[in-house]
Amino acid sequence: MNIGFDSARDCRLLFDSAVRNEGALILLRSKLEVIAQRLGFPEVKVQNMLLVASELVSNNIKYAGGRGLIQVWQQPGLVLDIVALDFGPGIADLERAEEDGYSTANTLGKGLGSVRRLSDELFIYTQLRDEGPQKKWSGTVFLARFHGGDGKQAVRREMTGFRLGLFSRSLSDSRYNGDRVYVQADGRKLRWLHLDGLGHGETAQEATASLAAHLVHDNPVDTLDGVDHQLAGTRGAVAAAGTIDMTAQQIKIAGVGDMHARLYDKQYLSEVQFVPGVLGREHRTLLLFEGGFNNRNLVITASDGIRRNWDTTSFTGLFKQHPQLIAYTLGNIMSRVSDDQSLCVLTAE
Repeated sequence: MNIGFDSARDCRLLFDSAVRNEGALILLRSKLEVIAQRLGFPEVKVQNMLLVASELVSNNIKYAGGRGLIQVWQQPGLVLDIVALDFGPGIADLERAEEDGYSTANTLGKGLGSVRRLSDELFIYTQLRDEGPQKKWSGTVFLARFHGGDGKQAVRREMTGFRLGLFSRSLSDSRYNGDRVYVQADGRKLRWLHLDGLGHGETAQEATASLAAHLVHDNPVDTLDGVDHQLAGTRGAVAAAGTIDMTAQQIKIAGVGDMHARLYDKQYLSEVQFVPGVLGREHRTLLLFEGGFNNRNLVITASDGIRRNWDTTSFTGLFKQHPQLIAYTLGNIMSRVSDDQSLCVLTAE
C-alpha cells in the first residue's frame, strides 16, 4: 500500500519569524538560501525565492506597519512554501494591486506582479478591516510556492483528482509532535487519518507513529477500530478518519475525542459530530457520518490545538481558496500556543 503523505515527514516548518522591520529580511535570506540549496533547488530558483521573500517582507512593512510574520515550509512533493501573513488593513482591490505601476505607498508598485511572475504558484487571501462590533482578523496572507525537481508532477501522480493542505506544528516548535496526519490516495479514492496523541512531547509522538497501516479500509470506523486495538495499553490518542470516493461522490467520516471536522459546500460550513473518549482506552460506540461530496466541497479536520470559534463570517471568502492557503491561514491565526496544532484540508479538483 502506498501511504502518499505523512505530516511528520512531509510537512515541516523550517523558518518562522515576526516581521517588524527590514532586519527580519537578513536572517530570512540566509536561512532560505541554505534550505533551498540543501533541498537541491537550482540556483536560478533560489534567487527567485530570495527576491520573492524580499518583496513580501517589504510589503508587510509598507502596508501593515510590520505587524505580521514570515515562514518557510516544506510540503509534500519537494515543495517549498514562503508564507507571509500580516495584521494590516487588507487589500481593497487585489487585482489592481498586482498591476505593475500601481501603488498606494508612493513606490514603483512592481512588488506583487513580480512575486507572481517569480513564483511557481502564488495564492493570496485578504480580508478588509471591519469597524463593526464583531472583532475579526484583517490582513493578507501570501503563499508563494516553489517546486523542486519534478515535485509538482510527483504530487499530481500521488493526488490525482484531489488537492491537499497540511498544517502541523508542535508545542513551542519542539522536535516532538503528537499531532499526525496520514493521507493515502488510490485513483479516485482518498483516505486520511488525523491523530492527536494525548499530552504532548515524545510520548504523544510515539502514540501516533506507526498507525498508517490502518488506512486500508473504506469505512473510517474500521480504521479507527484498528487504531484503537493497536493503542491499547498506551496513553492513547484522539482521531478523525475519513474516505472520499469521487466515483460515488461520497464522503465518510468518523472520529473519537476532542478533534473537529467541518464540511463546506461553497456556501455553508457544517460540523461533523464525534463521540467522546480516547482510542486505546475507552470511548463510546463509533458513529459514521456519510454525505455527498463533489468538486464544490471542502473538508477540514483539526486537532484541539486549533480553536473552534471560526466560520464563514470570520474569514469571508477563505474557504474558496486553495486548501494549503486555508491551512496556513487558520493554523497561524486560530492556533492555541499551549498545545500541538494541526489541520488537514481536502478538496477535489
